[in-house]
Amino acid sequence: MALNIIDFILNIDKYLSTIIQNYGSFVYLFLFLIIFLETGFVIAPFLPGDSLLFVAGAFAAQGSLNILLLFIIFALASILGDTVNYWIGSYFEKGMEKSRLFKREYLEKTQKFYEKYGAKTIILARFVPIVRTFAPFVAGIGAMKYGKFLSFNIIGGIAWVTIFLFAGYFFGRIPLIKENLTIVIIIIVFLSVIPAVVEYLKARKEHKNSHIPKQSSQKTKP
Repeated sequence: MALNIIDFILNIDKYLSTIIQNYGSFVYLFLFLIIFLETGFVIAPFLPGDSLLFVAGAFAAQGSLNILLLFIIFALASILGDTVNYWIGSYFEKGMEKSRLFKREYLEKTQKFYEKYGAKTIILARFVPIVRTFAPFVAGIGAMKYGKFLSFNIIGGIAWVTIFLFAGYFFGRIPLIKENLTIVIIIIVFLSVIPAVVEYLKARKEHKNSHIPKQSSQKTKP
């Protein structure tokens, strides 16, 4: 199962080409569902996001797909996905208080975090795989005001789709990239996970330092 998902992500250009040839216009529904699920459900962070947008843009550059229709579909899917994810988190917020996985202190920290970095988090999380899937869910748990969330959800969703979709559209015309699309996908996936790895290492270092006992500055008398 895991190997099939990895193969799909790394060779998404080949799979997408096959879907276009066999199912025609239904490919737009397929693309909508992938982005909607990737952003809308915490159980689906493994689905392709950045790479799918880029590859779809590259196919549009070749005339296989309509770039404007792709933009509308992806923008709607990403915004609706985050919205659903938010309300799922909001719905389970009370249950999370009793859950062994989510202590009350975690929820309080989440609320304070979103009060301070809410806008920045919702927008920038779009560009970090896995974090992109969990950010709206945690915002719902932390009881972030929906009006505030929605505005940044729309801004972040449109910005994310615009950057990766049109990057694929413009760079996909370059022969070198067109002939080595699989390598480009691997590079995109690698660059996408770097911020998450950096934050993980930083958090791990801070956690380790916080457990180091502070030495007393006072010298003991003989």
